[in-house]
Amino acid sequence: VEVALIKDMAASITPLLDESAAPADLDRATTAIFYSISNTQVGLRGVSFGDSLIKRVVERLHEEFPRLRTFATLSPIPGLRGWLSKNAPAELLQAWEDAAGFGEKSPHRQALLQWTARYLGSETRDGKPLDAVARFHLGNGARVERVNWAADPSSKGFKQSYGLMVNYLYDLKKLDKHRAALAQGKIPIAPAIKDLLP
Repeated sequence: VEVALIKDMAASITPLLDESAAPADLDRATTAIFYSISNTQVGLRGVSFGDSLIKRVVERLHEEFPRLRTFATLSPIPGLRGWLSKNAPAELLQAWEDAAGFGEKSPHRQALLQWTARYLGSETRDGKPLDAVARFHLGNGARVERVNWAADPSSKGFKQSYGLMVNYLYDLKKLDKHRAALAQGKIPIAPAIKDLLP
């Protein structure tokens, strides 16, 4: 698990990966951002350990840095573009090829954010979120908190999600409530995501 300790919820992967950036001021950090969770053991492939792993990391961070109040991820959306290619209108798909150049008030930008909110916040198969990363975090009690524009400028980021990334918020007091909602087929989402839904 790779974690960045910062002041606010991260909206882009670039500063988190910048090795030349000044070290974080750990005394002022209030937010822990999980930005890479990997299983390095081949023999454990397919074994779910996310819940206990994240809980242990959060508990350890809280002990070491009691000022931390927010625990969230900055996560990729690997299934988004494939889903959009099957569901979104052709004219939007064509327009989104230029997504990196959209201004803040662009209707195409707004449409992409709305379609992404739909993909993450309401689309399910067999009662579970379509996106594998969403299934992992939501299954561990997180909620879909925020979609971030131009958060991953890499070619891989553009190929899988037009550069968008998502924050999943781990509210320690609501993990069980969120898991229960998900078990009933209701994806826990923040008001900002709800506002993007039709």
